[in-house]
Amino acid sequence: MDVLDEILSSLRLTGGVVIDGEFTGDFCVRAQFTPGHCAPWFPVPETLIAYHYVRAGHGLAVVEGLEPVPISPGTIVIVPRNEPHLLTSSLGIPPADVEDISWVTKEGVHRVCCGTPGPELDVWCGFLGTTDKTDHPLLHALPPLLTLNAAGHEAQWLESSLRFLSEGSPSSEMVARLAELFLAQAIRDYVQGLPASSQGWLRGLTDPAVSKALSIIHNRFAEELEVEALAREAGVSRTVLGERFAELLGESPMRYCARWRMRMAANLLREGKQSSGNVAYAVGFQSEAAFNRAFKREYGAPPATWRKRAA
Repeated sequence: MDVLDEILSSLRLTGGVVIDGEFTGDFCVRAQFTPGHCAPWFPVPETLIAYHYVRAGHGLAVVEGLEPVPISPGTIVIVPRNEPHLLTSSLGIPPADVEDISWVTKEGVHRVCCGTPGPELDVWCGFLGTTDKTDHPLLHALPPLLTLNAAGHEAQWLESSLRFLSEGSPSSEMVARLAELFLAQAIRDYVQGLPASSQGWLRGLTDPAVSKALSIIHNRFAEELEVEALAREAGVSRTVLGERFAELLGESPMRYCARWRMRMAANLLREGKQSSGNVAYAVGFQSEAAFNRAFKREYGAPPATWRKRAA
């Protein structure tokens, strides 16, 4: 598991309903998932990530302030922060609100249809969500819209998987795992295309020293890590590692380590399989009292109180 996989896994993403969209001729749909779409299946997420998989046809995906993105069979459109966006046949068409053109079929499939007679655009739509208020800064570093080209040998597998998700009433965890694959690959493609002069969190994933240090922190967060040893394993000096973290991630290596440790603790508390004391030791604390203080600083409540709220 690489750094990106570890970060996405830590978010404990859940997957939402997959919607079958059929748009024809001249059409424009205003798309944005709302808390009401989530409520029937799981607690309303603090963070929503929308996605659309184009099965057939051509059109445009539009987020305000960005150039329209052409979409075609095999395109996966991902909106990392669930910002309002349009799916349209061309620019200038007044958008229809998806709430006014959607329904649930007798088979339980969620359908959205609109447009005039003409060529058809068929899409599967869904969302990922997390109820964690402390979502990872990686999500905020992403652009408003990502696309992934899944055309080719993977397309048949993707479509059959999404068809199963939309018609088979799978668990939210199953939906999440598939959509998480889309998201991770789209992020990797985007990061690989970043210019060498770029800065910020995403650039940190490609910086050899920073990415090595992140991997160590993610896998050994329960150890007594020190910045000198971390820098040595990353192949740079303590000063260089600190500068690169501050420049790209906006915080020191030890601050990131402390926050990651608390994130792992929160995930263990949410699972409810261990006592607060056992969680404290699992994430590297020798004192439950010290763990309680650290957790409250990060989450605003002691572990026991936070666990009840999460439940």
